[in-house]
Amino acid sequence: MSHIAMYHIGILGAGAIGQLLHHQLQKHASNHQLYLIGRTKGPTQNLTFESLAGEQQSEPVNWVNCQQLDVTSHKQLQQLDLLIVTVKAYQVTEALTPLLQYLNQSCHILLLHNGMGPHLQVAPIIGSRGLSLGTTSQAALKHNRFATKQTGEGLTQIGHYQGSELTAELWQLLLNAIPNSQKVDSVLLALWQKLAINAAINPLTALNKCANGELAQPQYKAQIERIVAELVEVAAADGIVLEQTALLERVYRVIKLTKANFSSMHQDVHHQRQTEIAAINGYIVLRAQTHQIDTPVNTKLLGEIQQLS
Repeated sequence: MSHIAMYHIGILGAGAIGQLLHHQLQKHASNHQLYLIGRTKGPTQNLTFESLAGEQQSEPVNWVNCQQLDVTSHKQLQQLDLLIVTVKAYQVTEALTPLLQYLNQSCHILLLHNGMGPHLQVAPIIGSRGLSLGTTSQAALKHNRFATKQTGEGLTQIGHYQGSELTAELWQLLLNAIPNSQKVDSVLLALWQKLAINAAINPLTALNKCANGELAQPQYKAQIERIVAELVEVAAADGIVLEQTALLERVYRVIKLTKANFSSMHQDVHHQRQTEIAAINGYIVLRAQTHQIDTPVNTKLLGEIQQLS
């Protein structure tokens, strides 16, 4: 009988997506050690999770409070084979940096957040550790700090970015645990494709205070086309070839499929929270500046959202 290795997996970020992934991994990784790493003291009881079908489950959690690390949590972090980072894009570097001193050099890091950009900050500071990037269209909502409900299914794409690759066993574990997930050869291509959807939908729904479906109206057509055209030009300068017509079809398909939804940026602006605009339209503008490309539409949207949030 062959020996099956026990892996130690940490999820940095106890928000809705972090808790959703914790539930999915716990369900498929009972032989492995799973940790949820948050910024506060953990729950005194179990986490609660509600599925799309409305079924409620209570599940135990190994909680690590990264604000108050002790000898036990140092050892837990040192044992990690994989650290999945699910905090907001603007929190990634700040959340990850203090933990790096405790992670062993073979710990693989997976960034899973909206938008792009943090990988450019993280890549130079993680030493010889492997780095993968991902994007997910799964959706979840927190009822309270320790209770989460899944609100939407969607594609999750993960791919290798730099350093040593994730082991075949860990790849299989992730793909088995996360529904509708896939390993992609060119993760930057997948991220730019997802960025186009976010860049078109998020700021326009936030500024116009509308659900996603409203963007199918003719008055938004020219603006959406210009957002995507600028992105395609910038991506090409970054070595990523995108087909503009196909990309626009993707954007409108998501608008239709999520017509009743309110985007995360709409929600953030509504609740006066910090938005992820810098990692969405702001990333397009940032990369455009590197290549001396003019992006008037994305630059304007970046400024307008920054004024609101």
